[in-house]
Amino acid sequence: MGHESVAAATARRLVSDGRGILAADESSPTIKKRFDSISVESTEENRRDYRQLLFTAGGVEEFISGVILFDETIRQKTEDGVPLPELLDRRGIVPGIKVDRGTGALAFFPSEKVTEGLDGLRARLEEYRNLGARFTKWRAVITILGDAIPSRFCIEANAQALARFAALSQEAGLTPIVEPEVLMDGDHTIDRCEEVTLASLSAVFARLRDHRVALEGILLKPNMVLSGKECPRQAGPAEVAEYTIRTFLRVVPAAVPGIVFLSGGQSPEEATRNLNALNQCGRRPWELSFSFGRALQQPVLAAWRGKAENAAAAQKAFHQRARLNSLARHGKYSPDMETGS
Repeated sequence: MGHESVAAATARRLVSDGRGILAADESSPTIKKRFDSISVESTEENRRDYRQLLFTAGGVEEFISGVILFDETIRQKTEDGVPLPELLDRRGIVPGIKVDRGTGALAFFPSEKVTEGLDGLRARLEEYRNLGARFTKWRAVITILGDAIPSRFCIEANAQALARFAALSQEAGLTPIVEPEVLMDGDHTIDRCEEVTLASLSAVFARLRDHRVALEGILLKPNMVLSGKECPRQAGPAEVAEYTIRTFLRVVPAAVPGIVFLSGGQSPEEATRNLNALNQCGRRPWELSFSFGRALQQPVLAAWRGKAENAAAAQKAFHQRARLNSLARHGKYSPDMETGS
């Protein structure tokens, strides 16, 4: 298969029926915050043990198609010496890798950010492929602050970086997950979120075309269209679904095989309810799936608390959360299921 065909086959596998992606690519500072919340020291060994706990949970391969890894994690091995990407692959779960190097201030554009990491990316992609990665992820961050932010330039700068990343990934035979995230932070309305999401996605797909990226061989990882966290009026699941589907039908080409939504600050229950509502909508040309980090892991961390004797309970919590999101992929989730086993 050519590079484009390989990327397309992986993309379809990642959004296969009822399955979604675990985002376990927290940077060292981010996972330290998660561990601090349960009073666990963020050592390399503890980080490995925690992620190994996730990757070995019984039965989750029925619901989890792929895992996004961090640079440290893709190089780690189990106590028995099995590389973690190989451990996932043996279970039929596709290993992936976050390849951006985080956000930096956009010069002369206060309060706006651009994602860094394009320098040396071609060589890093080759190394990651040799380590077992089959897909990649790059996150752009778009902030809403009044009517002036985001600026058109910020949207364009991040769209260009996302497109360059996607082209380099496909060149390396890897499937890019393109993540333009419009943040929930702020008091903006759902209408303002819709406006900014539409502008961001329009710019991203224009630049992807410019870079000759095969849309059949990518996945889109966007925000849902939501009210800002501090907005006095919070949209419910049905309204979130209506706004999100309407926005995406206007701008996301049907050639894209799947949309794997980020949870972006929603609670685990909120993210699942909204994903369920999205999948209860009518016509749509793409698979609507999930690529959740905290919304899958929050109950796991609460159950684990860094203690080996809690591993079984933590894995059960992960299995339950993954199962509920799998049901939401079919529009068959109900909040009463939250108390079930």
